[in-house]
Amino acid sequence: MVHASTGPDGGTPLRRTPRQARSRARLALLLEAAERILVGEGVEALTTTRVAAEAKVSVGSLYQYLPDRDAIIESLASGYFVRLEGVMDDLVRTAAREQGREREQEQGQGEGAGQGQGRWDDPVGLLVDTFARVYRTEHGFRALWFGSGLTERTRAADREHKRRMADGVRRVLLALGVARDDAALARACHASILAADALAQEAFRRTPEGDADLLDEAKAMLRSYLTQVVARYAPG
Repeated sequence: MVHASTGPDGGTPLRRTPRQARSRARLALLLEAAERILVGEGVEALTTTRVAAEAKVSVGSLYQYLPDRDAIIESLASGYFVRLEGVMDDLVRTAAREQGREREQEQGQGEGAGQGQGRWDDPVGLLVDTFARVYRTEHGFRALWFGSGLTERTRAADREHKRRMADGVRRVLLALGVARDDAALARACHASILAADALAQEAFRRTPEGDADLLDEAKAMLRSYLTQVVARYAPG
């Protein structure tokens, strides 16, 4: 499902930003129509006239919110970024909760302390598997990124998105208590996200389900790299 949102760089590609619930619902309807076209016909088919026809509205109604093809692409991309970053935020919160339970277990406090901690014995595997599931369900995201119609604004927004995702990895490691917050950690997390993203995209280019062998190689590579990273922060 596509959510109406601001532009992918934090601004807005929209001609008119919807304020009322009815207007937001109308924009969501337009973006859902755009996503159906994107998935079924490819990014090249995302024209204003085609989207208006799919949504069963006039081109003039579409222009109130999405003045051109670039605005359609940028609004779709923004929605996908929000979804991915929301998943990362959930993982950060879960890591913090599990670490808190582990501390309670060590202190002998609280019934059921430590339950679920096994999920975080392999944080790299958990992260890769979680985002692989998102890639499998977000057909529009794959269609947009594997097409040839990305705008310069969307490419710039993607770079900022990757920085926010890298910050999520940094927050996971800090929540798990395995690193110290410094510039080196931020740099390492950014490198990890860039590598993981490239491998994930290739895995899902090969097959819609994601090439399992390549995803396993991505896990192995990231485990090795991040093990070296967190070793820098080991006491002694």
